[in-house]
Amino acid sequence: MIAAIIVVFIIGYLVIVFEHPLQLDKTVPALIMGALMWALAAIAFYSGNIDVINSHGHVFTTNGLTDLQAIESSHEGFSEVLLHHLGKTAEILIFLIGAMTIVELIDLHRGFEVLKDWVKTKNKKKLLWIVGILGFILSAIIDNLTATIVLVSLLRKLITDRNERIWYVSLIVIAANAGGAWSPIGDVTTTMLWIGKKVSAVGLIEYIILPSIACFVVPFLIGSMNKAFKGDIDTNLERDMQASKLLSSKTMLYLGLGMIIFVPVFKSITHLPPYLGMMLSLGVVWLVSEYIHPEEDFTAEIKHKYSPHKALSRIELSSILFFLGILMAVAAIETIVIGGVGALQNAAQHLEKTIPSQNVVIMLLGVGSAIIDNVPLVAAAMGMYTDPIDDPLWHFLAYAAGTGGSMLIIGSAAGVAAMGMERIDFIWYLKKITLLAAIGYLVGCAVFILMHAF
Repeated sequence: MIAAIIVVFIIGYLVIVFEHPLQLDKTVPALIMGALMWALAAIAFYSGNIDVINSHGHVFTTNGLTDLQAIESSHEGFSEVLLHHLGKTAEILIFLIGAMTIVELIDLHRGFEVLKDWVKTKNKKKLLWIVGILGFILSAIIDNLTATIVLVSLLRKLITDRNERIWYVSLIVIAANAGGAWSPIGDVTTTMLWIGKKVSAVGLIEYIILPSIACFVVPFLIGSMNKAFKGDIDTNLERDMQASKLLSSKTMLYLGLGMIIFVPVFKSITHLPPYLGMMLSLGVVWLVSEYIHPEEDFTAEIKHKYSPHKALSRIELSSILFFLGILMAVAAIETIVIGGVGALQNAAQHLEKTIPSQNVVIMLLGVGSAIIDNVPLVAAAMGMYTDPIDDPLWHFLAYAAGTGGSMLIIGSAAGVAAMGMERIDFIWYLKKITLLAAIGYLVGCAVFILMHAF
């Protein structure tokens, strides 16, 4: 039965990887895979064919048991294991729903239009660095996917020629992924590690920010020498800026970003899970949005245009369900006992025998994240290793999984968003950008390793 569970995982994983050729939303295989794996695990457990393990290392079994009370106790143990993993997954999902809603509220009030005030140049090279720095910083606050979408929308107003624009957009993907890697709220994978108590917010920033800066700066230095970034752009930005902002734009932007940044502070003060801080932040932003007036002639009839309920309707619920399916699927494998330990820990032991260097393993995981979604890779690694919080392993994993995806346009959520918005060709990105992203990734890896060598 263990083989059947693993086969379901492999098939589901392959369908997720090839979602574009199959033209099937990856949420579908993730949900089916997660549910089927737990169903097979339950059938096998209750029939005495497999054992399961909880987060404290306690093994539950029905194999060979004859005492009714002992069997019932094992059944309760299985239910507790399932509820434990559902609870850990729900923490991540609630956190993401809160963050997404705040971002959508900012967007409804056109708060991101304020960023255009910071773009005062028509020089192409200066513009590249301005949007790159914006992407690096913004992605650490509102996550790399949203930062990419915001900056691509900004570039569309600045650069009319698509052939010129896709160069900027592609490099923004690198900057956004690098920026998201050093923040606990900058990428889904760093959020998972933070909520899973593998890294602290301070530790993540302290040990990842320098490698992330290197990963961002080096490709931009090399890329800025390209002829695509020589000369000036022709734009009528001033008129567009005045027409697009609302009375509430600045207030909602600064309040929303401030409340998202407040979440790690809330956790540090209260030692409560991050999702509770995000619930508080969402409540505050929602409260202000109910009473703020975005327009001069604001009336009850047009209030629905800026309603939090509308923001909730714009959340990508399919992404939330994808995370639910994939995290529960990985949890099912983590729960199965092989060789006296969880299956993922067993895999880690074999991996360490094959490749003794953890740094090499993590670097390969980073490269793999350009091909395979980084969420299940990180989820699997969290189940494989038992190193303490803020161990260099977790920091390196956060960096590698967050930035490795930049090497392919389909390797990260930011890249996929840019690809969809600007119709960037996979081969074009492979020829023009992949080498730059790979150099940045490897330089960042080198910086990280050197930081821990002395």
